[in-house]
Amino acid sequence: MGDVRIDLHAHTTASDGTTSPTELVSQAHDAGLDVVAITDHDTAVGWDEAVDAARLQGVGLVRGMEMSTRYHGMSVHLLAYLHDRDNPALVAELARTREQRAARVRAMVDKLARDYPLTWDDVVAQADGATAVLGRPHIADALVAAGIVPDRSAAFEHLVSTSGPYYVRYHPTPTDQAVALVRAAGGVPVLAHPGAESRGQILPDDAIATLVDIGLAGVEAHHRDHSPVQVARLVALASRWDLLVTGASDFHGTGKPNRLGENLTTGDVLDAIAAQGVTCVVM
Repeated sequence: MGDVRIDLHAHTTASDGTTSPTELVSQAHDAGLDVVAITDHDTAVGWDEAVDAARLQGVGLVRGMEMSTRYHGMSVHLLAYLHDRDNPALVAELARTREQRAARVRAMVDKLARDYPLTWDDVVAQADGATAVLGRPHIADALVAAGIVPDRSAAFEHLVSTSGPYYVRYHPTPTDQAVALVRAAGGVPVLAHPGAESRGQILPDDAIATLVDIGLAGVEAHHRDHSPVQVARLVALASRWDLLVTGASDFHGTGKPNRLGENLTTGDVLDAIAAQGVTCVVM
C-alpha cells in the first residue's frame, strides 16, 4: 500500500456512530485519509452504502465490524476485517448478540424511567431506523436530548456506566469463540483497544496468548485510550507472537471526541490483512 493514511476503526449510524456510512467516507476523505474501515458493532448493515460512497469519493474501504465479546468476565471488543458477512454461523451468533443487546437496552430504560423522564421511544428515536444496533450510547443520547445530562460522556460517567445503578448485564459471545467464528468466516480478527485500562479490566498476556493459538491476527495498539506503557506492552507482545499492530481513531462522529486519522495503521499491515481476508479492500 505504500505511504498511505489508514484508519481501521470507525462507527456509523448502523450502530452507535452519529454519521451515516456515506458521511463517514466523506469525512474520511476530508480528513486526508486514503483508507478507512467501517466497523459497526455486531453488524455489516452499513457496508453497501459505504462501498458506494467509497467508490464515488475515491477512498479505500475496509469492510469490518466490532464484535462485543466476553473473556472470563472481562468485556472484550474484537475487530473483524474482510470476512464473509453471509457466513451462517457468524450470522446466527451476531443475531443472538443483537437480540441480547436490545433486551439489555430495554431493561436499562425501564430502570432509568423509574427515576427520570425517559421512554423507550426516546431511545429508539436516537437510532438510525430499524436496522441500527441498539446500545448504551443510544440511551446516553436520549438522556442528552431530554436535558438530563449535558453530553454522552456525562451519561457514561454515571447513568449508563457499567458500575452505575441502572446497568444491566447481558451475555455476549465468548472471545475465543468469536475469534474462531471470524476465522471460519474468512476474516481477520484483531483485538480492539485491548490496553484501555480506563474502560475496566484488560486482558492479561496469557489470555492474549490463548487467543493467538485460536487464530487472533493482531492488536490495536495505537488508540487514544492507551497509555504509553500499554502501547509499548502491546507492541512487544505483537513482536513476540508475530501479530499485526494496528492504529485507529475509534471514530463515532459527534458521539465521542475521537477524530478520524488521530491514530493510523501502516500500509504493510493493511497488505497483510488483505492477504488473509476473504473479502477485498475496496479501492
